[in-house]
Amino acid sequence: MSQVAVIDYGMGNLHSIAKALQHAAPEVDVSVTSDAEIIKQADRVVFPGVGAIRDCMSALQIAGLADVIKEVATQKPLLGICLGMQALLTDSEENNHTDCLNILSGHVVRFPEPLYDNNRTILKVPHMGWNQVQQQPHPLWESIPQNSRFYFVHSYYAVPNDKNIIAATSEYPMPFACALAQKNIFAVQFHPEKSQTVGLQLLKNFLHWDGNL
Repeated sequence: MSQVAVIDYGMGNLHSIAKALQHAAPEVDVSVTSDAEIIKQADRVVFPGVGAIRDCMSALQIAGLADVIKEVATQKPLLGICLGMQALLTDSEENNHTDCLNILSGHVVRFPEPLYDNNRTILKVPHMGWNQVQQQPHPLWESIPQNSRFYFVHSYYAVPNDKNIIAATSEYPMPFACALAQKNIFAVQFHPEKSQTVGLQLLKNFLHWDGNL
């Protein structure tokens, strides 16, 4: 049986993502774990997260999981979700600058304020709610229509140094990267576990993905 490890470092709605993964592919064994060996032995790894990036990085270091994530990122399919996506980059503006895992080269920046739409209406930060996603070709978008709507909750977004790893964008109001793909790594800013049918399809695609583009 295929095994997927959901990394538990004390931050994130782990019950929700584990339940969504199991629903997307009932034949897959889903483990929510902080055990380094279980994570390393899994066929696929999910790295979720919500909250502040400094707390995330501190929790990863205390749990001894930062190096584990760096190791599995070179070996098997890895899915970063929300804060888990941001933590994969080099650093973040949040908390007056926080060093991240530097697995994906780039930075995490805050939406500028005030932020206006085309009608000069002020947009709230955090960006919260449903928004369309414009895809670039990748196996994880299989059976997901272009411009499908996914659920977002975030004040910061990723700016990769290599624009070629952008796997999708959304707009608020300017385009921003909401999915990154590099070899066996796929990371999303939105929450697939909260995104109904299309979110479950993305998780299903990940659970059957071999890590190749």
